[in-house]
This record gives sequence, structure tokens and C-alpha cells, in this order.
Amino acid sequence: MKFRTTVVCCLILLAIGQANATTYKMPDKKGDRVVALSSEETLTIVSDHDQTLLDIARRFNLGQTEIVTINPKSDRWLIKKGDVVRLPNRRILPDSPHDGITLNIAEYRMYFYPAGAPGTVRSYAHGVGRQDWQTPLGRTTVAKKVKDPAWHPPESIRKEHAANGDFLPEIVPPGIHNPLGAYALYLNLPGDYRIHGTDIDKIFGIGMQITHGCVRMYPEDIDELYHGAEVGTPVYIVKQPIKVGWLNNTLYVEAHPDLEGEEKTQDQRFAIALALIDKANGGATPDFDQVALNQALTAIDGVPVAIYEGVAPEVAEPPAPLPDLVKGSSTSNKKSANKADKSKKSVAENTKQKPNVEKSTDKVKPVSDKKVAEKKPKVTIITKDKVVAKPQSGSVGGYYHGG
Repeated sequence: MKFRTTVVCCLILLAIGQANATTYKMPDKKGDRVVALSSEETLTIVSDHDQTLLDIARRFNLGQTEIVTINPKSDRWLIKKGDVVRLPNRRILPDSPHDGITLNIAEYRMYFYPAGAPGTVRSYAHGVGRQDWQTPLGRTTVAKKVKDPAWHPPESIRKEHAANGDFLPEIVPPGIHNPLGAYALYLNLPGDYRIHGTDIDKIFGIGMQITHGCVRMYPEDIDELYHGAEVGTPVYIVKQPIKVGWLNNTLYVEAHPDLEGEEKTQDQRFAIALALIDKANGGATPDFDQVALNQALTAIDGVPVAIYEGVAPEVAEPPAPLPDLVKGSSTSNKKSANKADKSKKSVAENTKQKPNVEKSTDKVKPVSDKKVAEKKPKVTIITKDKVVAKPQSGSVGGYYHGG
């Protein structure tokens, strides 16, 4: 597999092929929140051998949900030689402070603003808590870092596994079958919430809603994050399935599929998007392209869509407020979050209900906006299509939902 020798492909090699994270340069204009590897809307690769869609996802630092969503007609378990696979290029940064780590649960992606590399942001794929063990939302910090962590399954998790005939030991030692992987960043939250790696059996679970609330990353990504984020680094955990942001006086909207159990109607998505558009435009509703907006809210494929060209406000709106998450907080998981103050939870879920207020050798080819418009694939809504991990046979320990 060979990259075409173009400027765009060289940029992608630098951003993806030579680093674990996808590294973006922050926009030059203050207030702009759209980052990209090139000027194209999306990128494509042409596979020169049979492989899975998930192999490609890992190579380009994408999660399972993300790559399946942007390639709805592709068989995730078989990409044949000569098949074209679409990859994301642009991303709208979450509405959060541009320092430390932001976890956007709704898009299964993390954004790390390294203190040692100002003007850049690194983006990683990750897995999140499933519906009955939701990842808490708000602001916290990295409390400690542990290399080769042992896993002590809580009694609740051991009982859950035992009910399915899978009996977990009290301690799972470090090793290739430990679900925490080789590195873990413990967050300043009750319940041992961590950003951690994964075991070799469950690589395909990255970018899915499968954990017991922890944030799970590819092994190479947690290695890089572990050595790049210090203890005390702020961590902002948000849930923003719809994002809006400017780039060079063009306003974009980006929509992602709803999390399991949080499905929205088209009208609800439109209301959320409209509030975010107003906020991004200084409180006024611009004369935006409603057809383009409806396209984005129907496709919900995570690709930013341009909806308006105009002069962006000189003063950017401040990030949405987030509650501080401290040990003892009742928002540690869903079972205790149900007892939490509803108004606090509403603020934490800002855009859910109150949006306002190894090197790749595949051939990479940029896809122009015009070409995308001419050959846009049939829109498929997959909010009810549960994305699953490829079945594993005889997985040691069966620690699939380990952290």
C-alpha cells in the first residue's frame, strides 16, 4: 500500500502515520473551532488487500462507531482489495476550555491540548460507559497515573459476570489480558473512574458504548496520553452529539448518532442545533442553509457541514459551564446520578437538552466538496442499529466490560 505523493497525503502522514493521535493545528483566528488535516471535506483510502473496516479504523485512530457511521454501506468485517473507504477530515472542537483533556462522550472522542505543544490539539478515539453505567459529566482532574495497573473488579461487576456464568477473580494482575491495559489515568472521581488502555482481546471495542463508566483507549494512544498528561491536568467530560463552530467566516454543524437509550427526533435535533447556531452567531439567527442543516441532522455521520457564510462574531462565546466533579458526588454513575440534582445534571449535559444556554500504506485521496455533492452515498440513519464488537471465542477471563 502506498501513499500518493501529494501535499495532502504528506500532511496526513505527519498527522496520523508518525504519531498515535491525530494532531491538528489550532485555527489561526480566535474563536474558530473547526480543525482539519486539509482543505477537503473528507478523505478516502483505497485498500490494496482484504482487511476489516475496523483494521482501518485503528490505523487511522478512529473508533468502531465512527468508521461504521461514515461508511454505512461497507461490511465492517470485510473490506476487499480495491474498496474505497471514507475517512473524516474536519472536526469541530467541543464547546469546552481549550486546555487539558476534553472527553466528548457523544462522539467517542477525546481532545488533548498538550501544554508542551501550544497551538495544537490531539484527538483520540475511545470507548465510553454503556447505558446502565454512564460515564459522569463535568469537570475533574487527573488524580494519579499508574503503569501496569492491576484490576480489582468491584463486587457489583463480579456479580454481573457471575450471573452470566463468567466468574471473575478478585484481582486481575497486569498483563495482556488485563482490561485496563498497560496504563491508567485515575480521575478525581468516586468509584475509580479511569482513562485506560485495553486488553488484546477487545481492541474492536474502542469507539463503542461498552464500559462500566471508564474511558477505554487503544494501547498506543493511552501510552502517548500517559506520558503527555501530568497529574493535575484538567479533564472536561461533556456530552455534545451536535456541535457548531466557525472556520474562516464559515459556520459548520456536525452531528453524531445518539447514544443508546437517548434517541432524539429530528425536531429535537433541529431545536438543539438552532440554539447552538444562535449562540455561535452572537445570539442572532443567521440566514443559514436549512437544506444543508437538515442533511447533517439526517445523515448524523459526524462530518461537519457548512451551513452559513458570513462574518463571525469578534468575541467568541465562552464555553458552556460544567459542574465540578468531586469525590462523594452523587453523579459518579447512573445508579447514583438518578439521585442527583436535576438542574445540575441539565447543565452537565449542556448540548443534550440545553445546548445554548502501524503506519498506513493505503492510498489516500482527498475528496473535494463538489465531488462529495455529486457522489454522496445514500443517507442511512443508524441510531437504532446497535454496533457490536466482533464475537470472540475463548477470550481469557471474559473481561469484556472491565473498566
